[in-house]
Amino acid sequence: MNEYYYELKITPNKYYELYLDLIMSLTEDALEELDETIIIRSEDELDEVEAGVVYFTQELQNSLDKEISCTTTLEKIENENWIQKYKDSIEPVVCGKFYIHPSWYEPKEDKLNILIDPALAFGSGHHETTSSCLDAISTYVENGNSLIDVGAGSGILSIAASKLGAVCDICDTDPQATENAVINFVSNGVTPKNVWTGSAVLSKEKYDFVVANIVADVLIMINKDLKKVLKDDGILILSGILENYEDKVLKKFEEFEILERIAKNEWRTFVLRRKN
Repeated sequence: MNEYYYELKITPNKYYELYLDLIMSLTEDALEELDETIIIRSEDELDEVEAGVVYFTQELQNSLDKEISCTTTLEKIENENWIQKYKDSIEPVVCGKFYIHPSWYEPKEDKLNILIDPALAFGSGHHETTSSCLDAISTYVENGNSLIDVGAGSGILSIAASKLGAVCDICDTDPQATENAVINFVSNGVTPKNVWTGSAVLSKEKYDFVVANIVADVLIMINKDLKKVLKDDGILILSGILENYEDKVLKKFEEFEILERIAKNEWRTFVLRRKN
């Protein structure tokens, strides 16, 4: 063990999950999420990661023509057994029919168990958007349904649907995410039907369920793609939406009725179906 390690804290004021995706592409070190702050700890210096975050913030601000800020704090810290401390900070979580736990916890007999080590990719059940999607999947998805998980991340949502007997495809624009999602599928004893790096529009199928836990601006941008791969009587589960953006998102899905609106803190998840 090295005498010191480096800790980088990243706190964006907007677009948290975009920053999370960026950081996952910049480092393979374990991540911790705490109060809308992303924490990276590594025995390697993290100056380049910090510089990448600063550059991304500038480019995002220029691209969207919005004021965006992101605070970064980089420290050199005397080493402890931080891996154990990290493990101790991660608690299992129950979402609907599911019990999501890291590998160092035992499964529960009365739940559908999902093993996810949070270091692998975003989506461990702790974030409000993920837990809301799991609640919706618990309620609506049934054995034999077809489902596509768009922006799959860790694959937790499609793993959950697979545990209920659904046939699932997964896609993500980040190849590291799809790779880790497949690993998580294997760890949970289920198999996705199709996996690809890219958007939902690459699919030639239509699905009973289209699940997209991304961010509001991306949902708006890809709304036609999501509708294109949904069966006429299918259900959309949209998440990653901050309260202030819900009207903006729903305007793009005006032809859908709201079956359920799930609110957890400032985050919103919508279960939608086309109007008759």
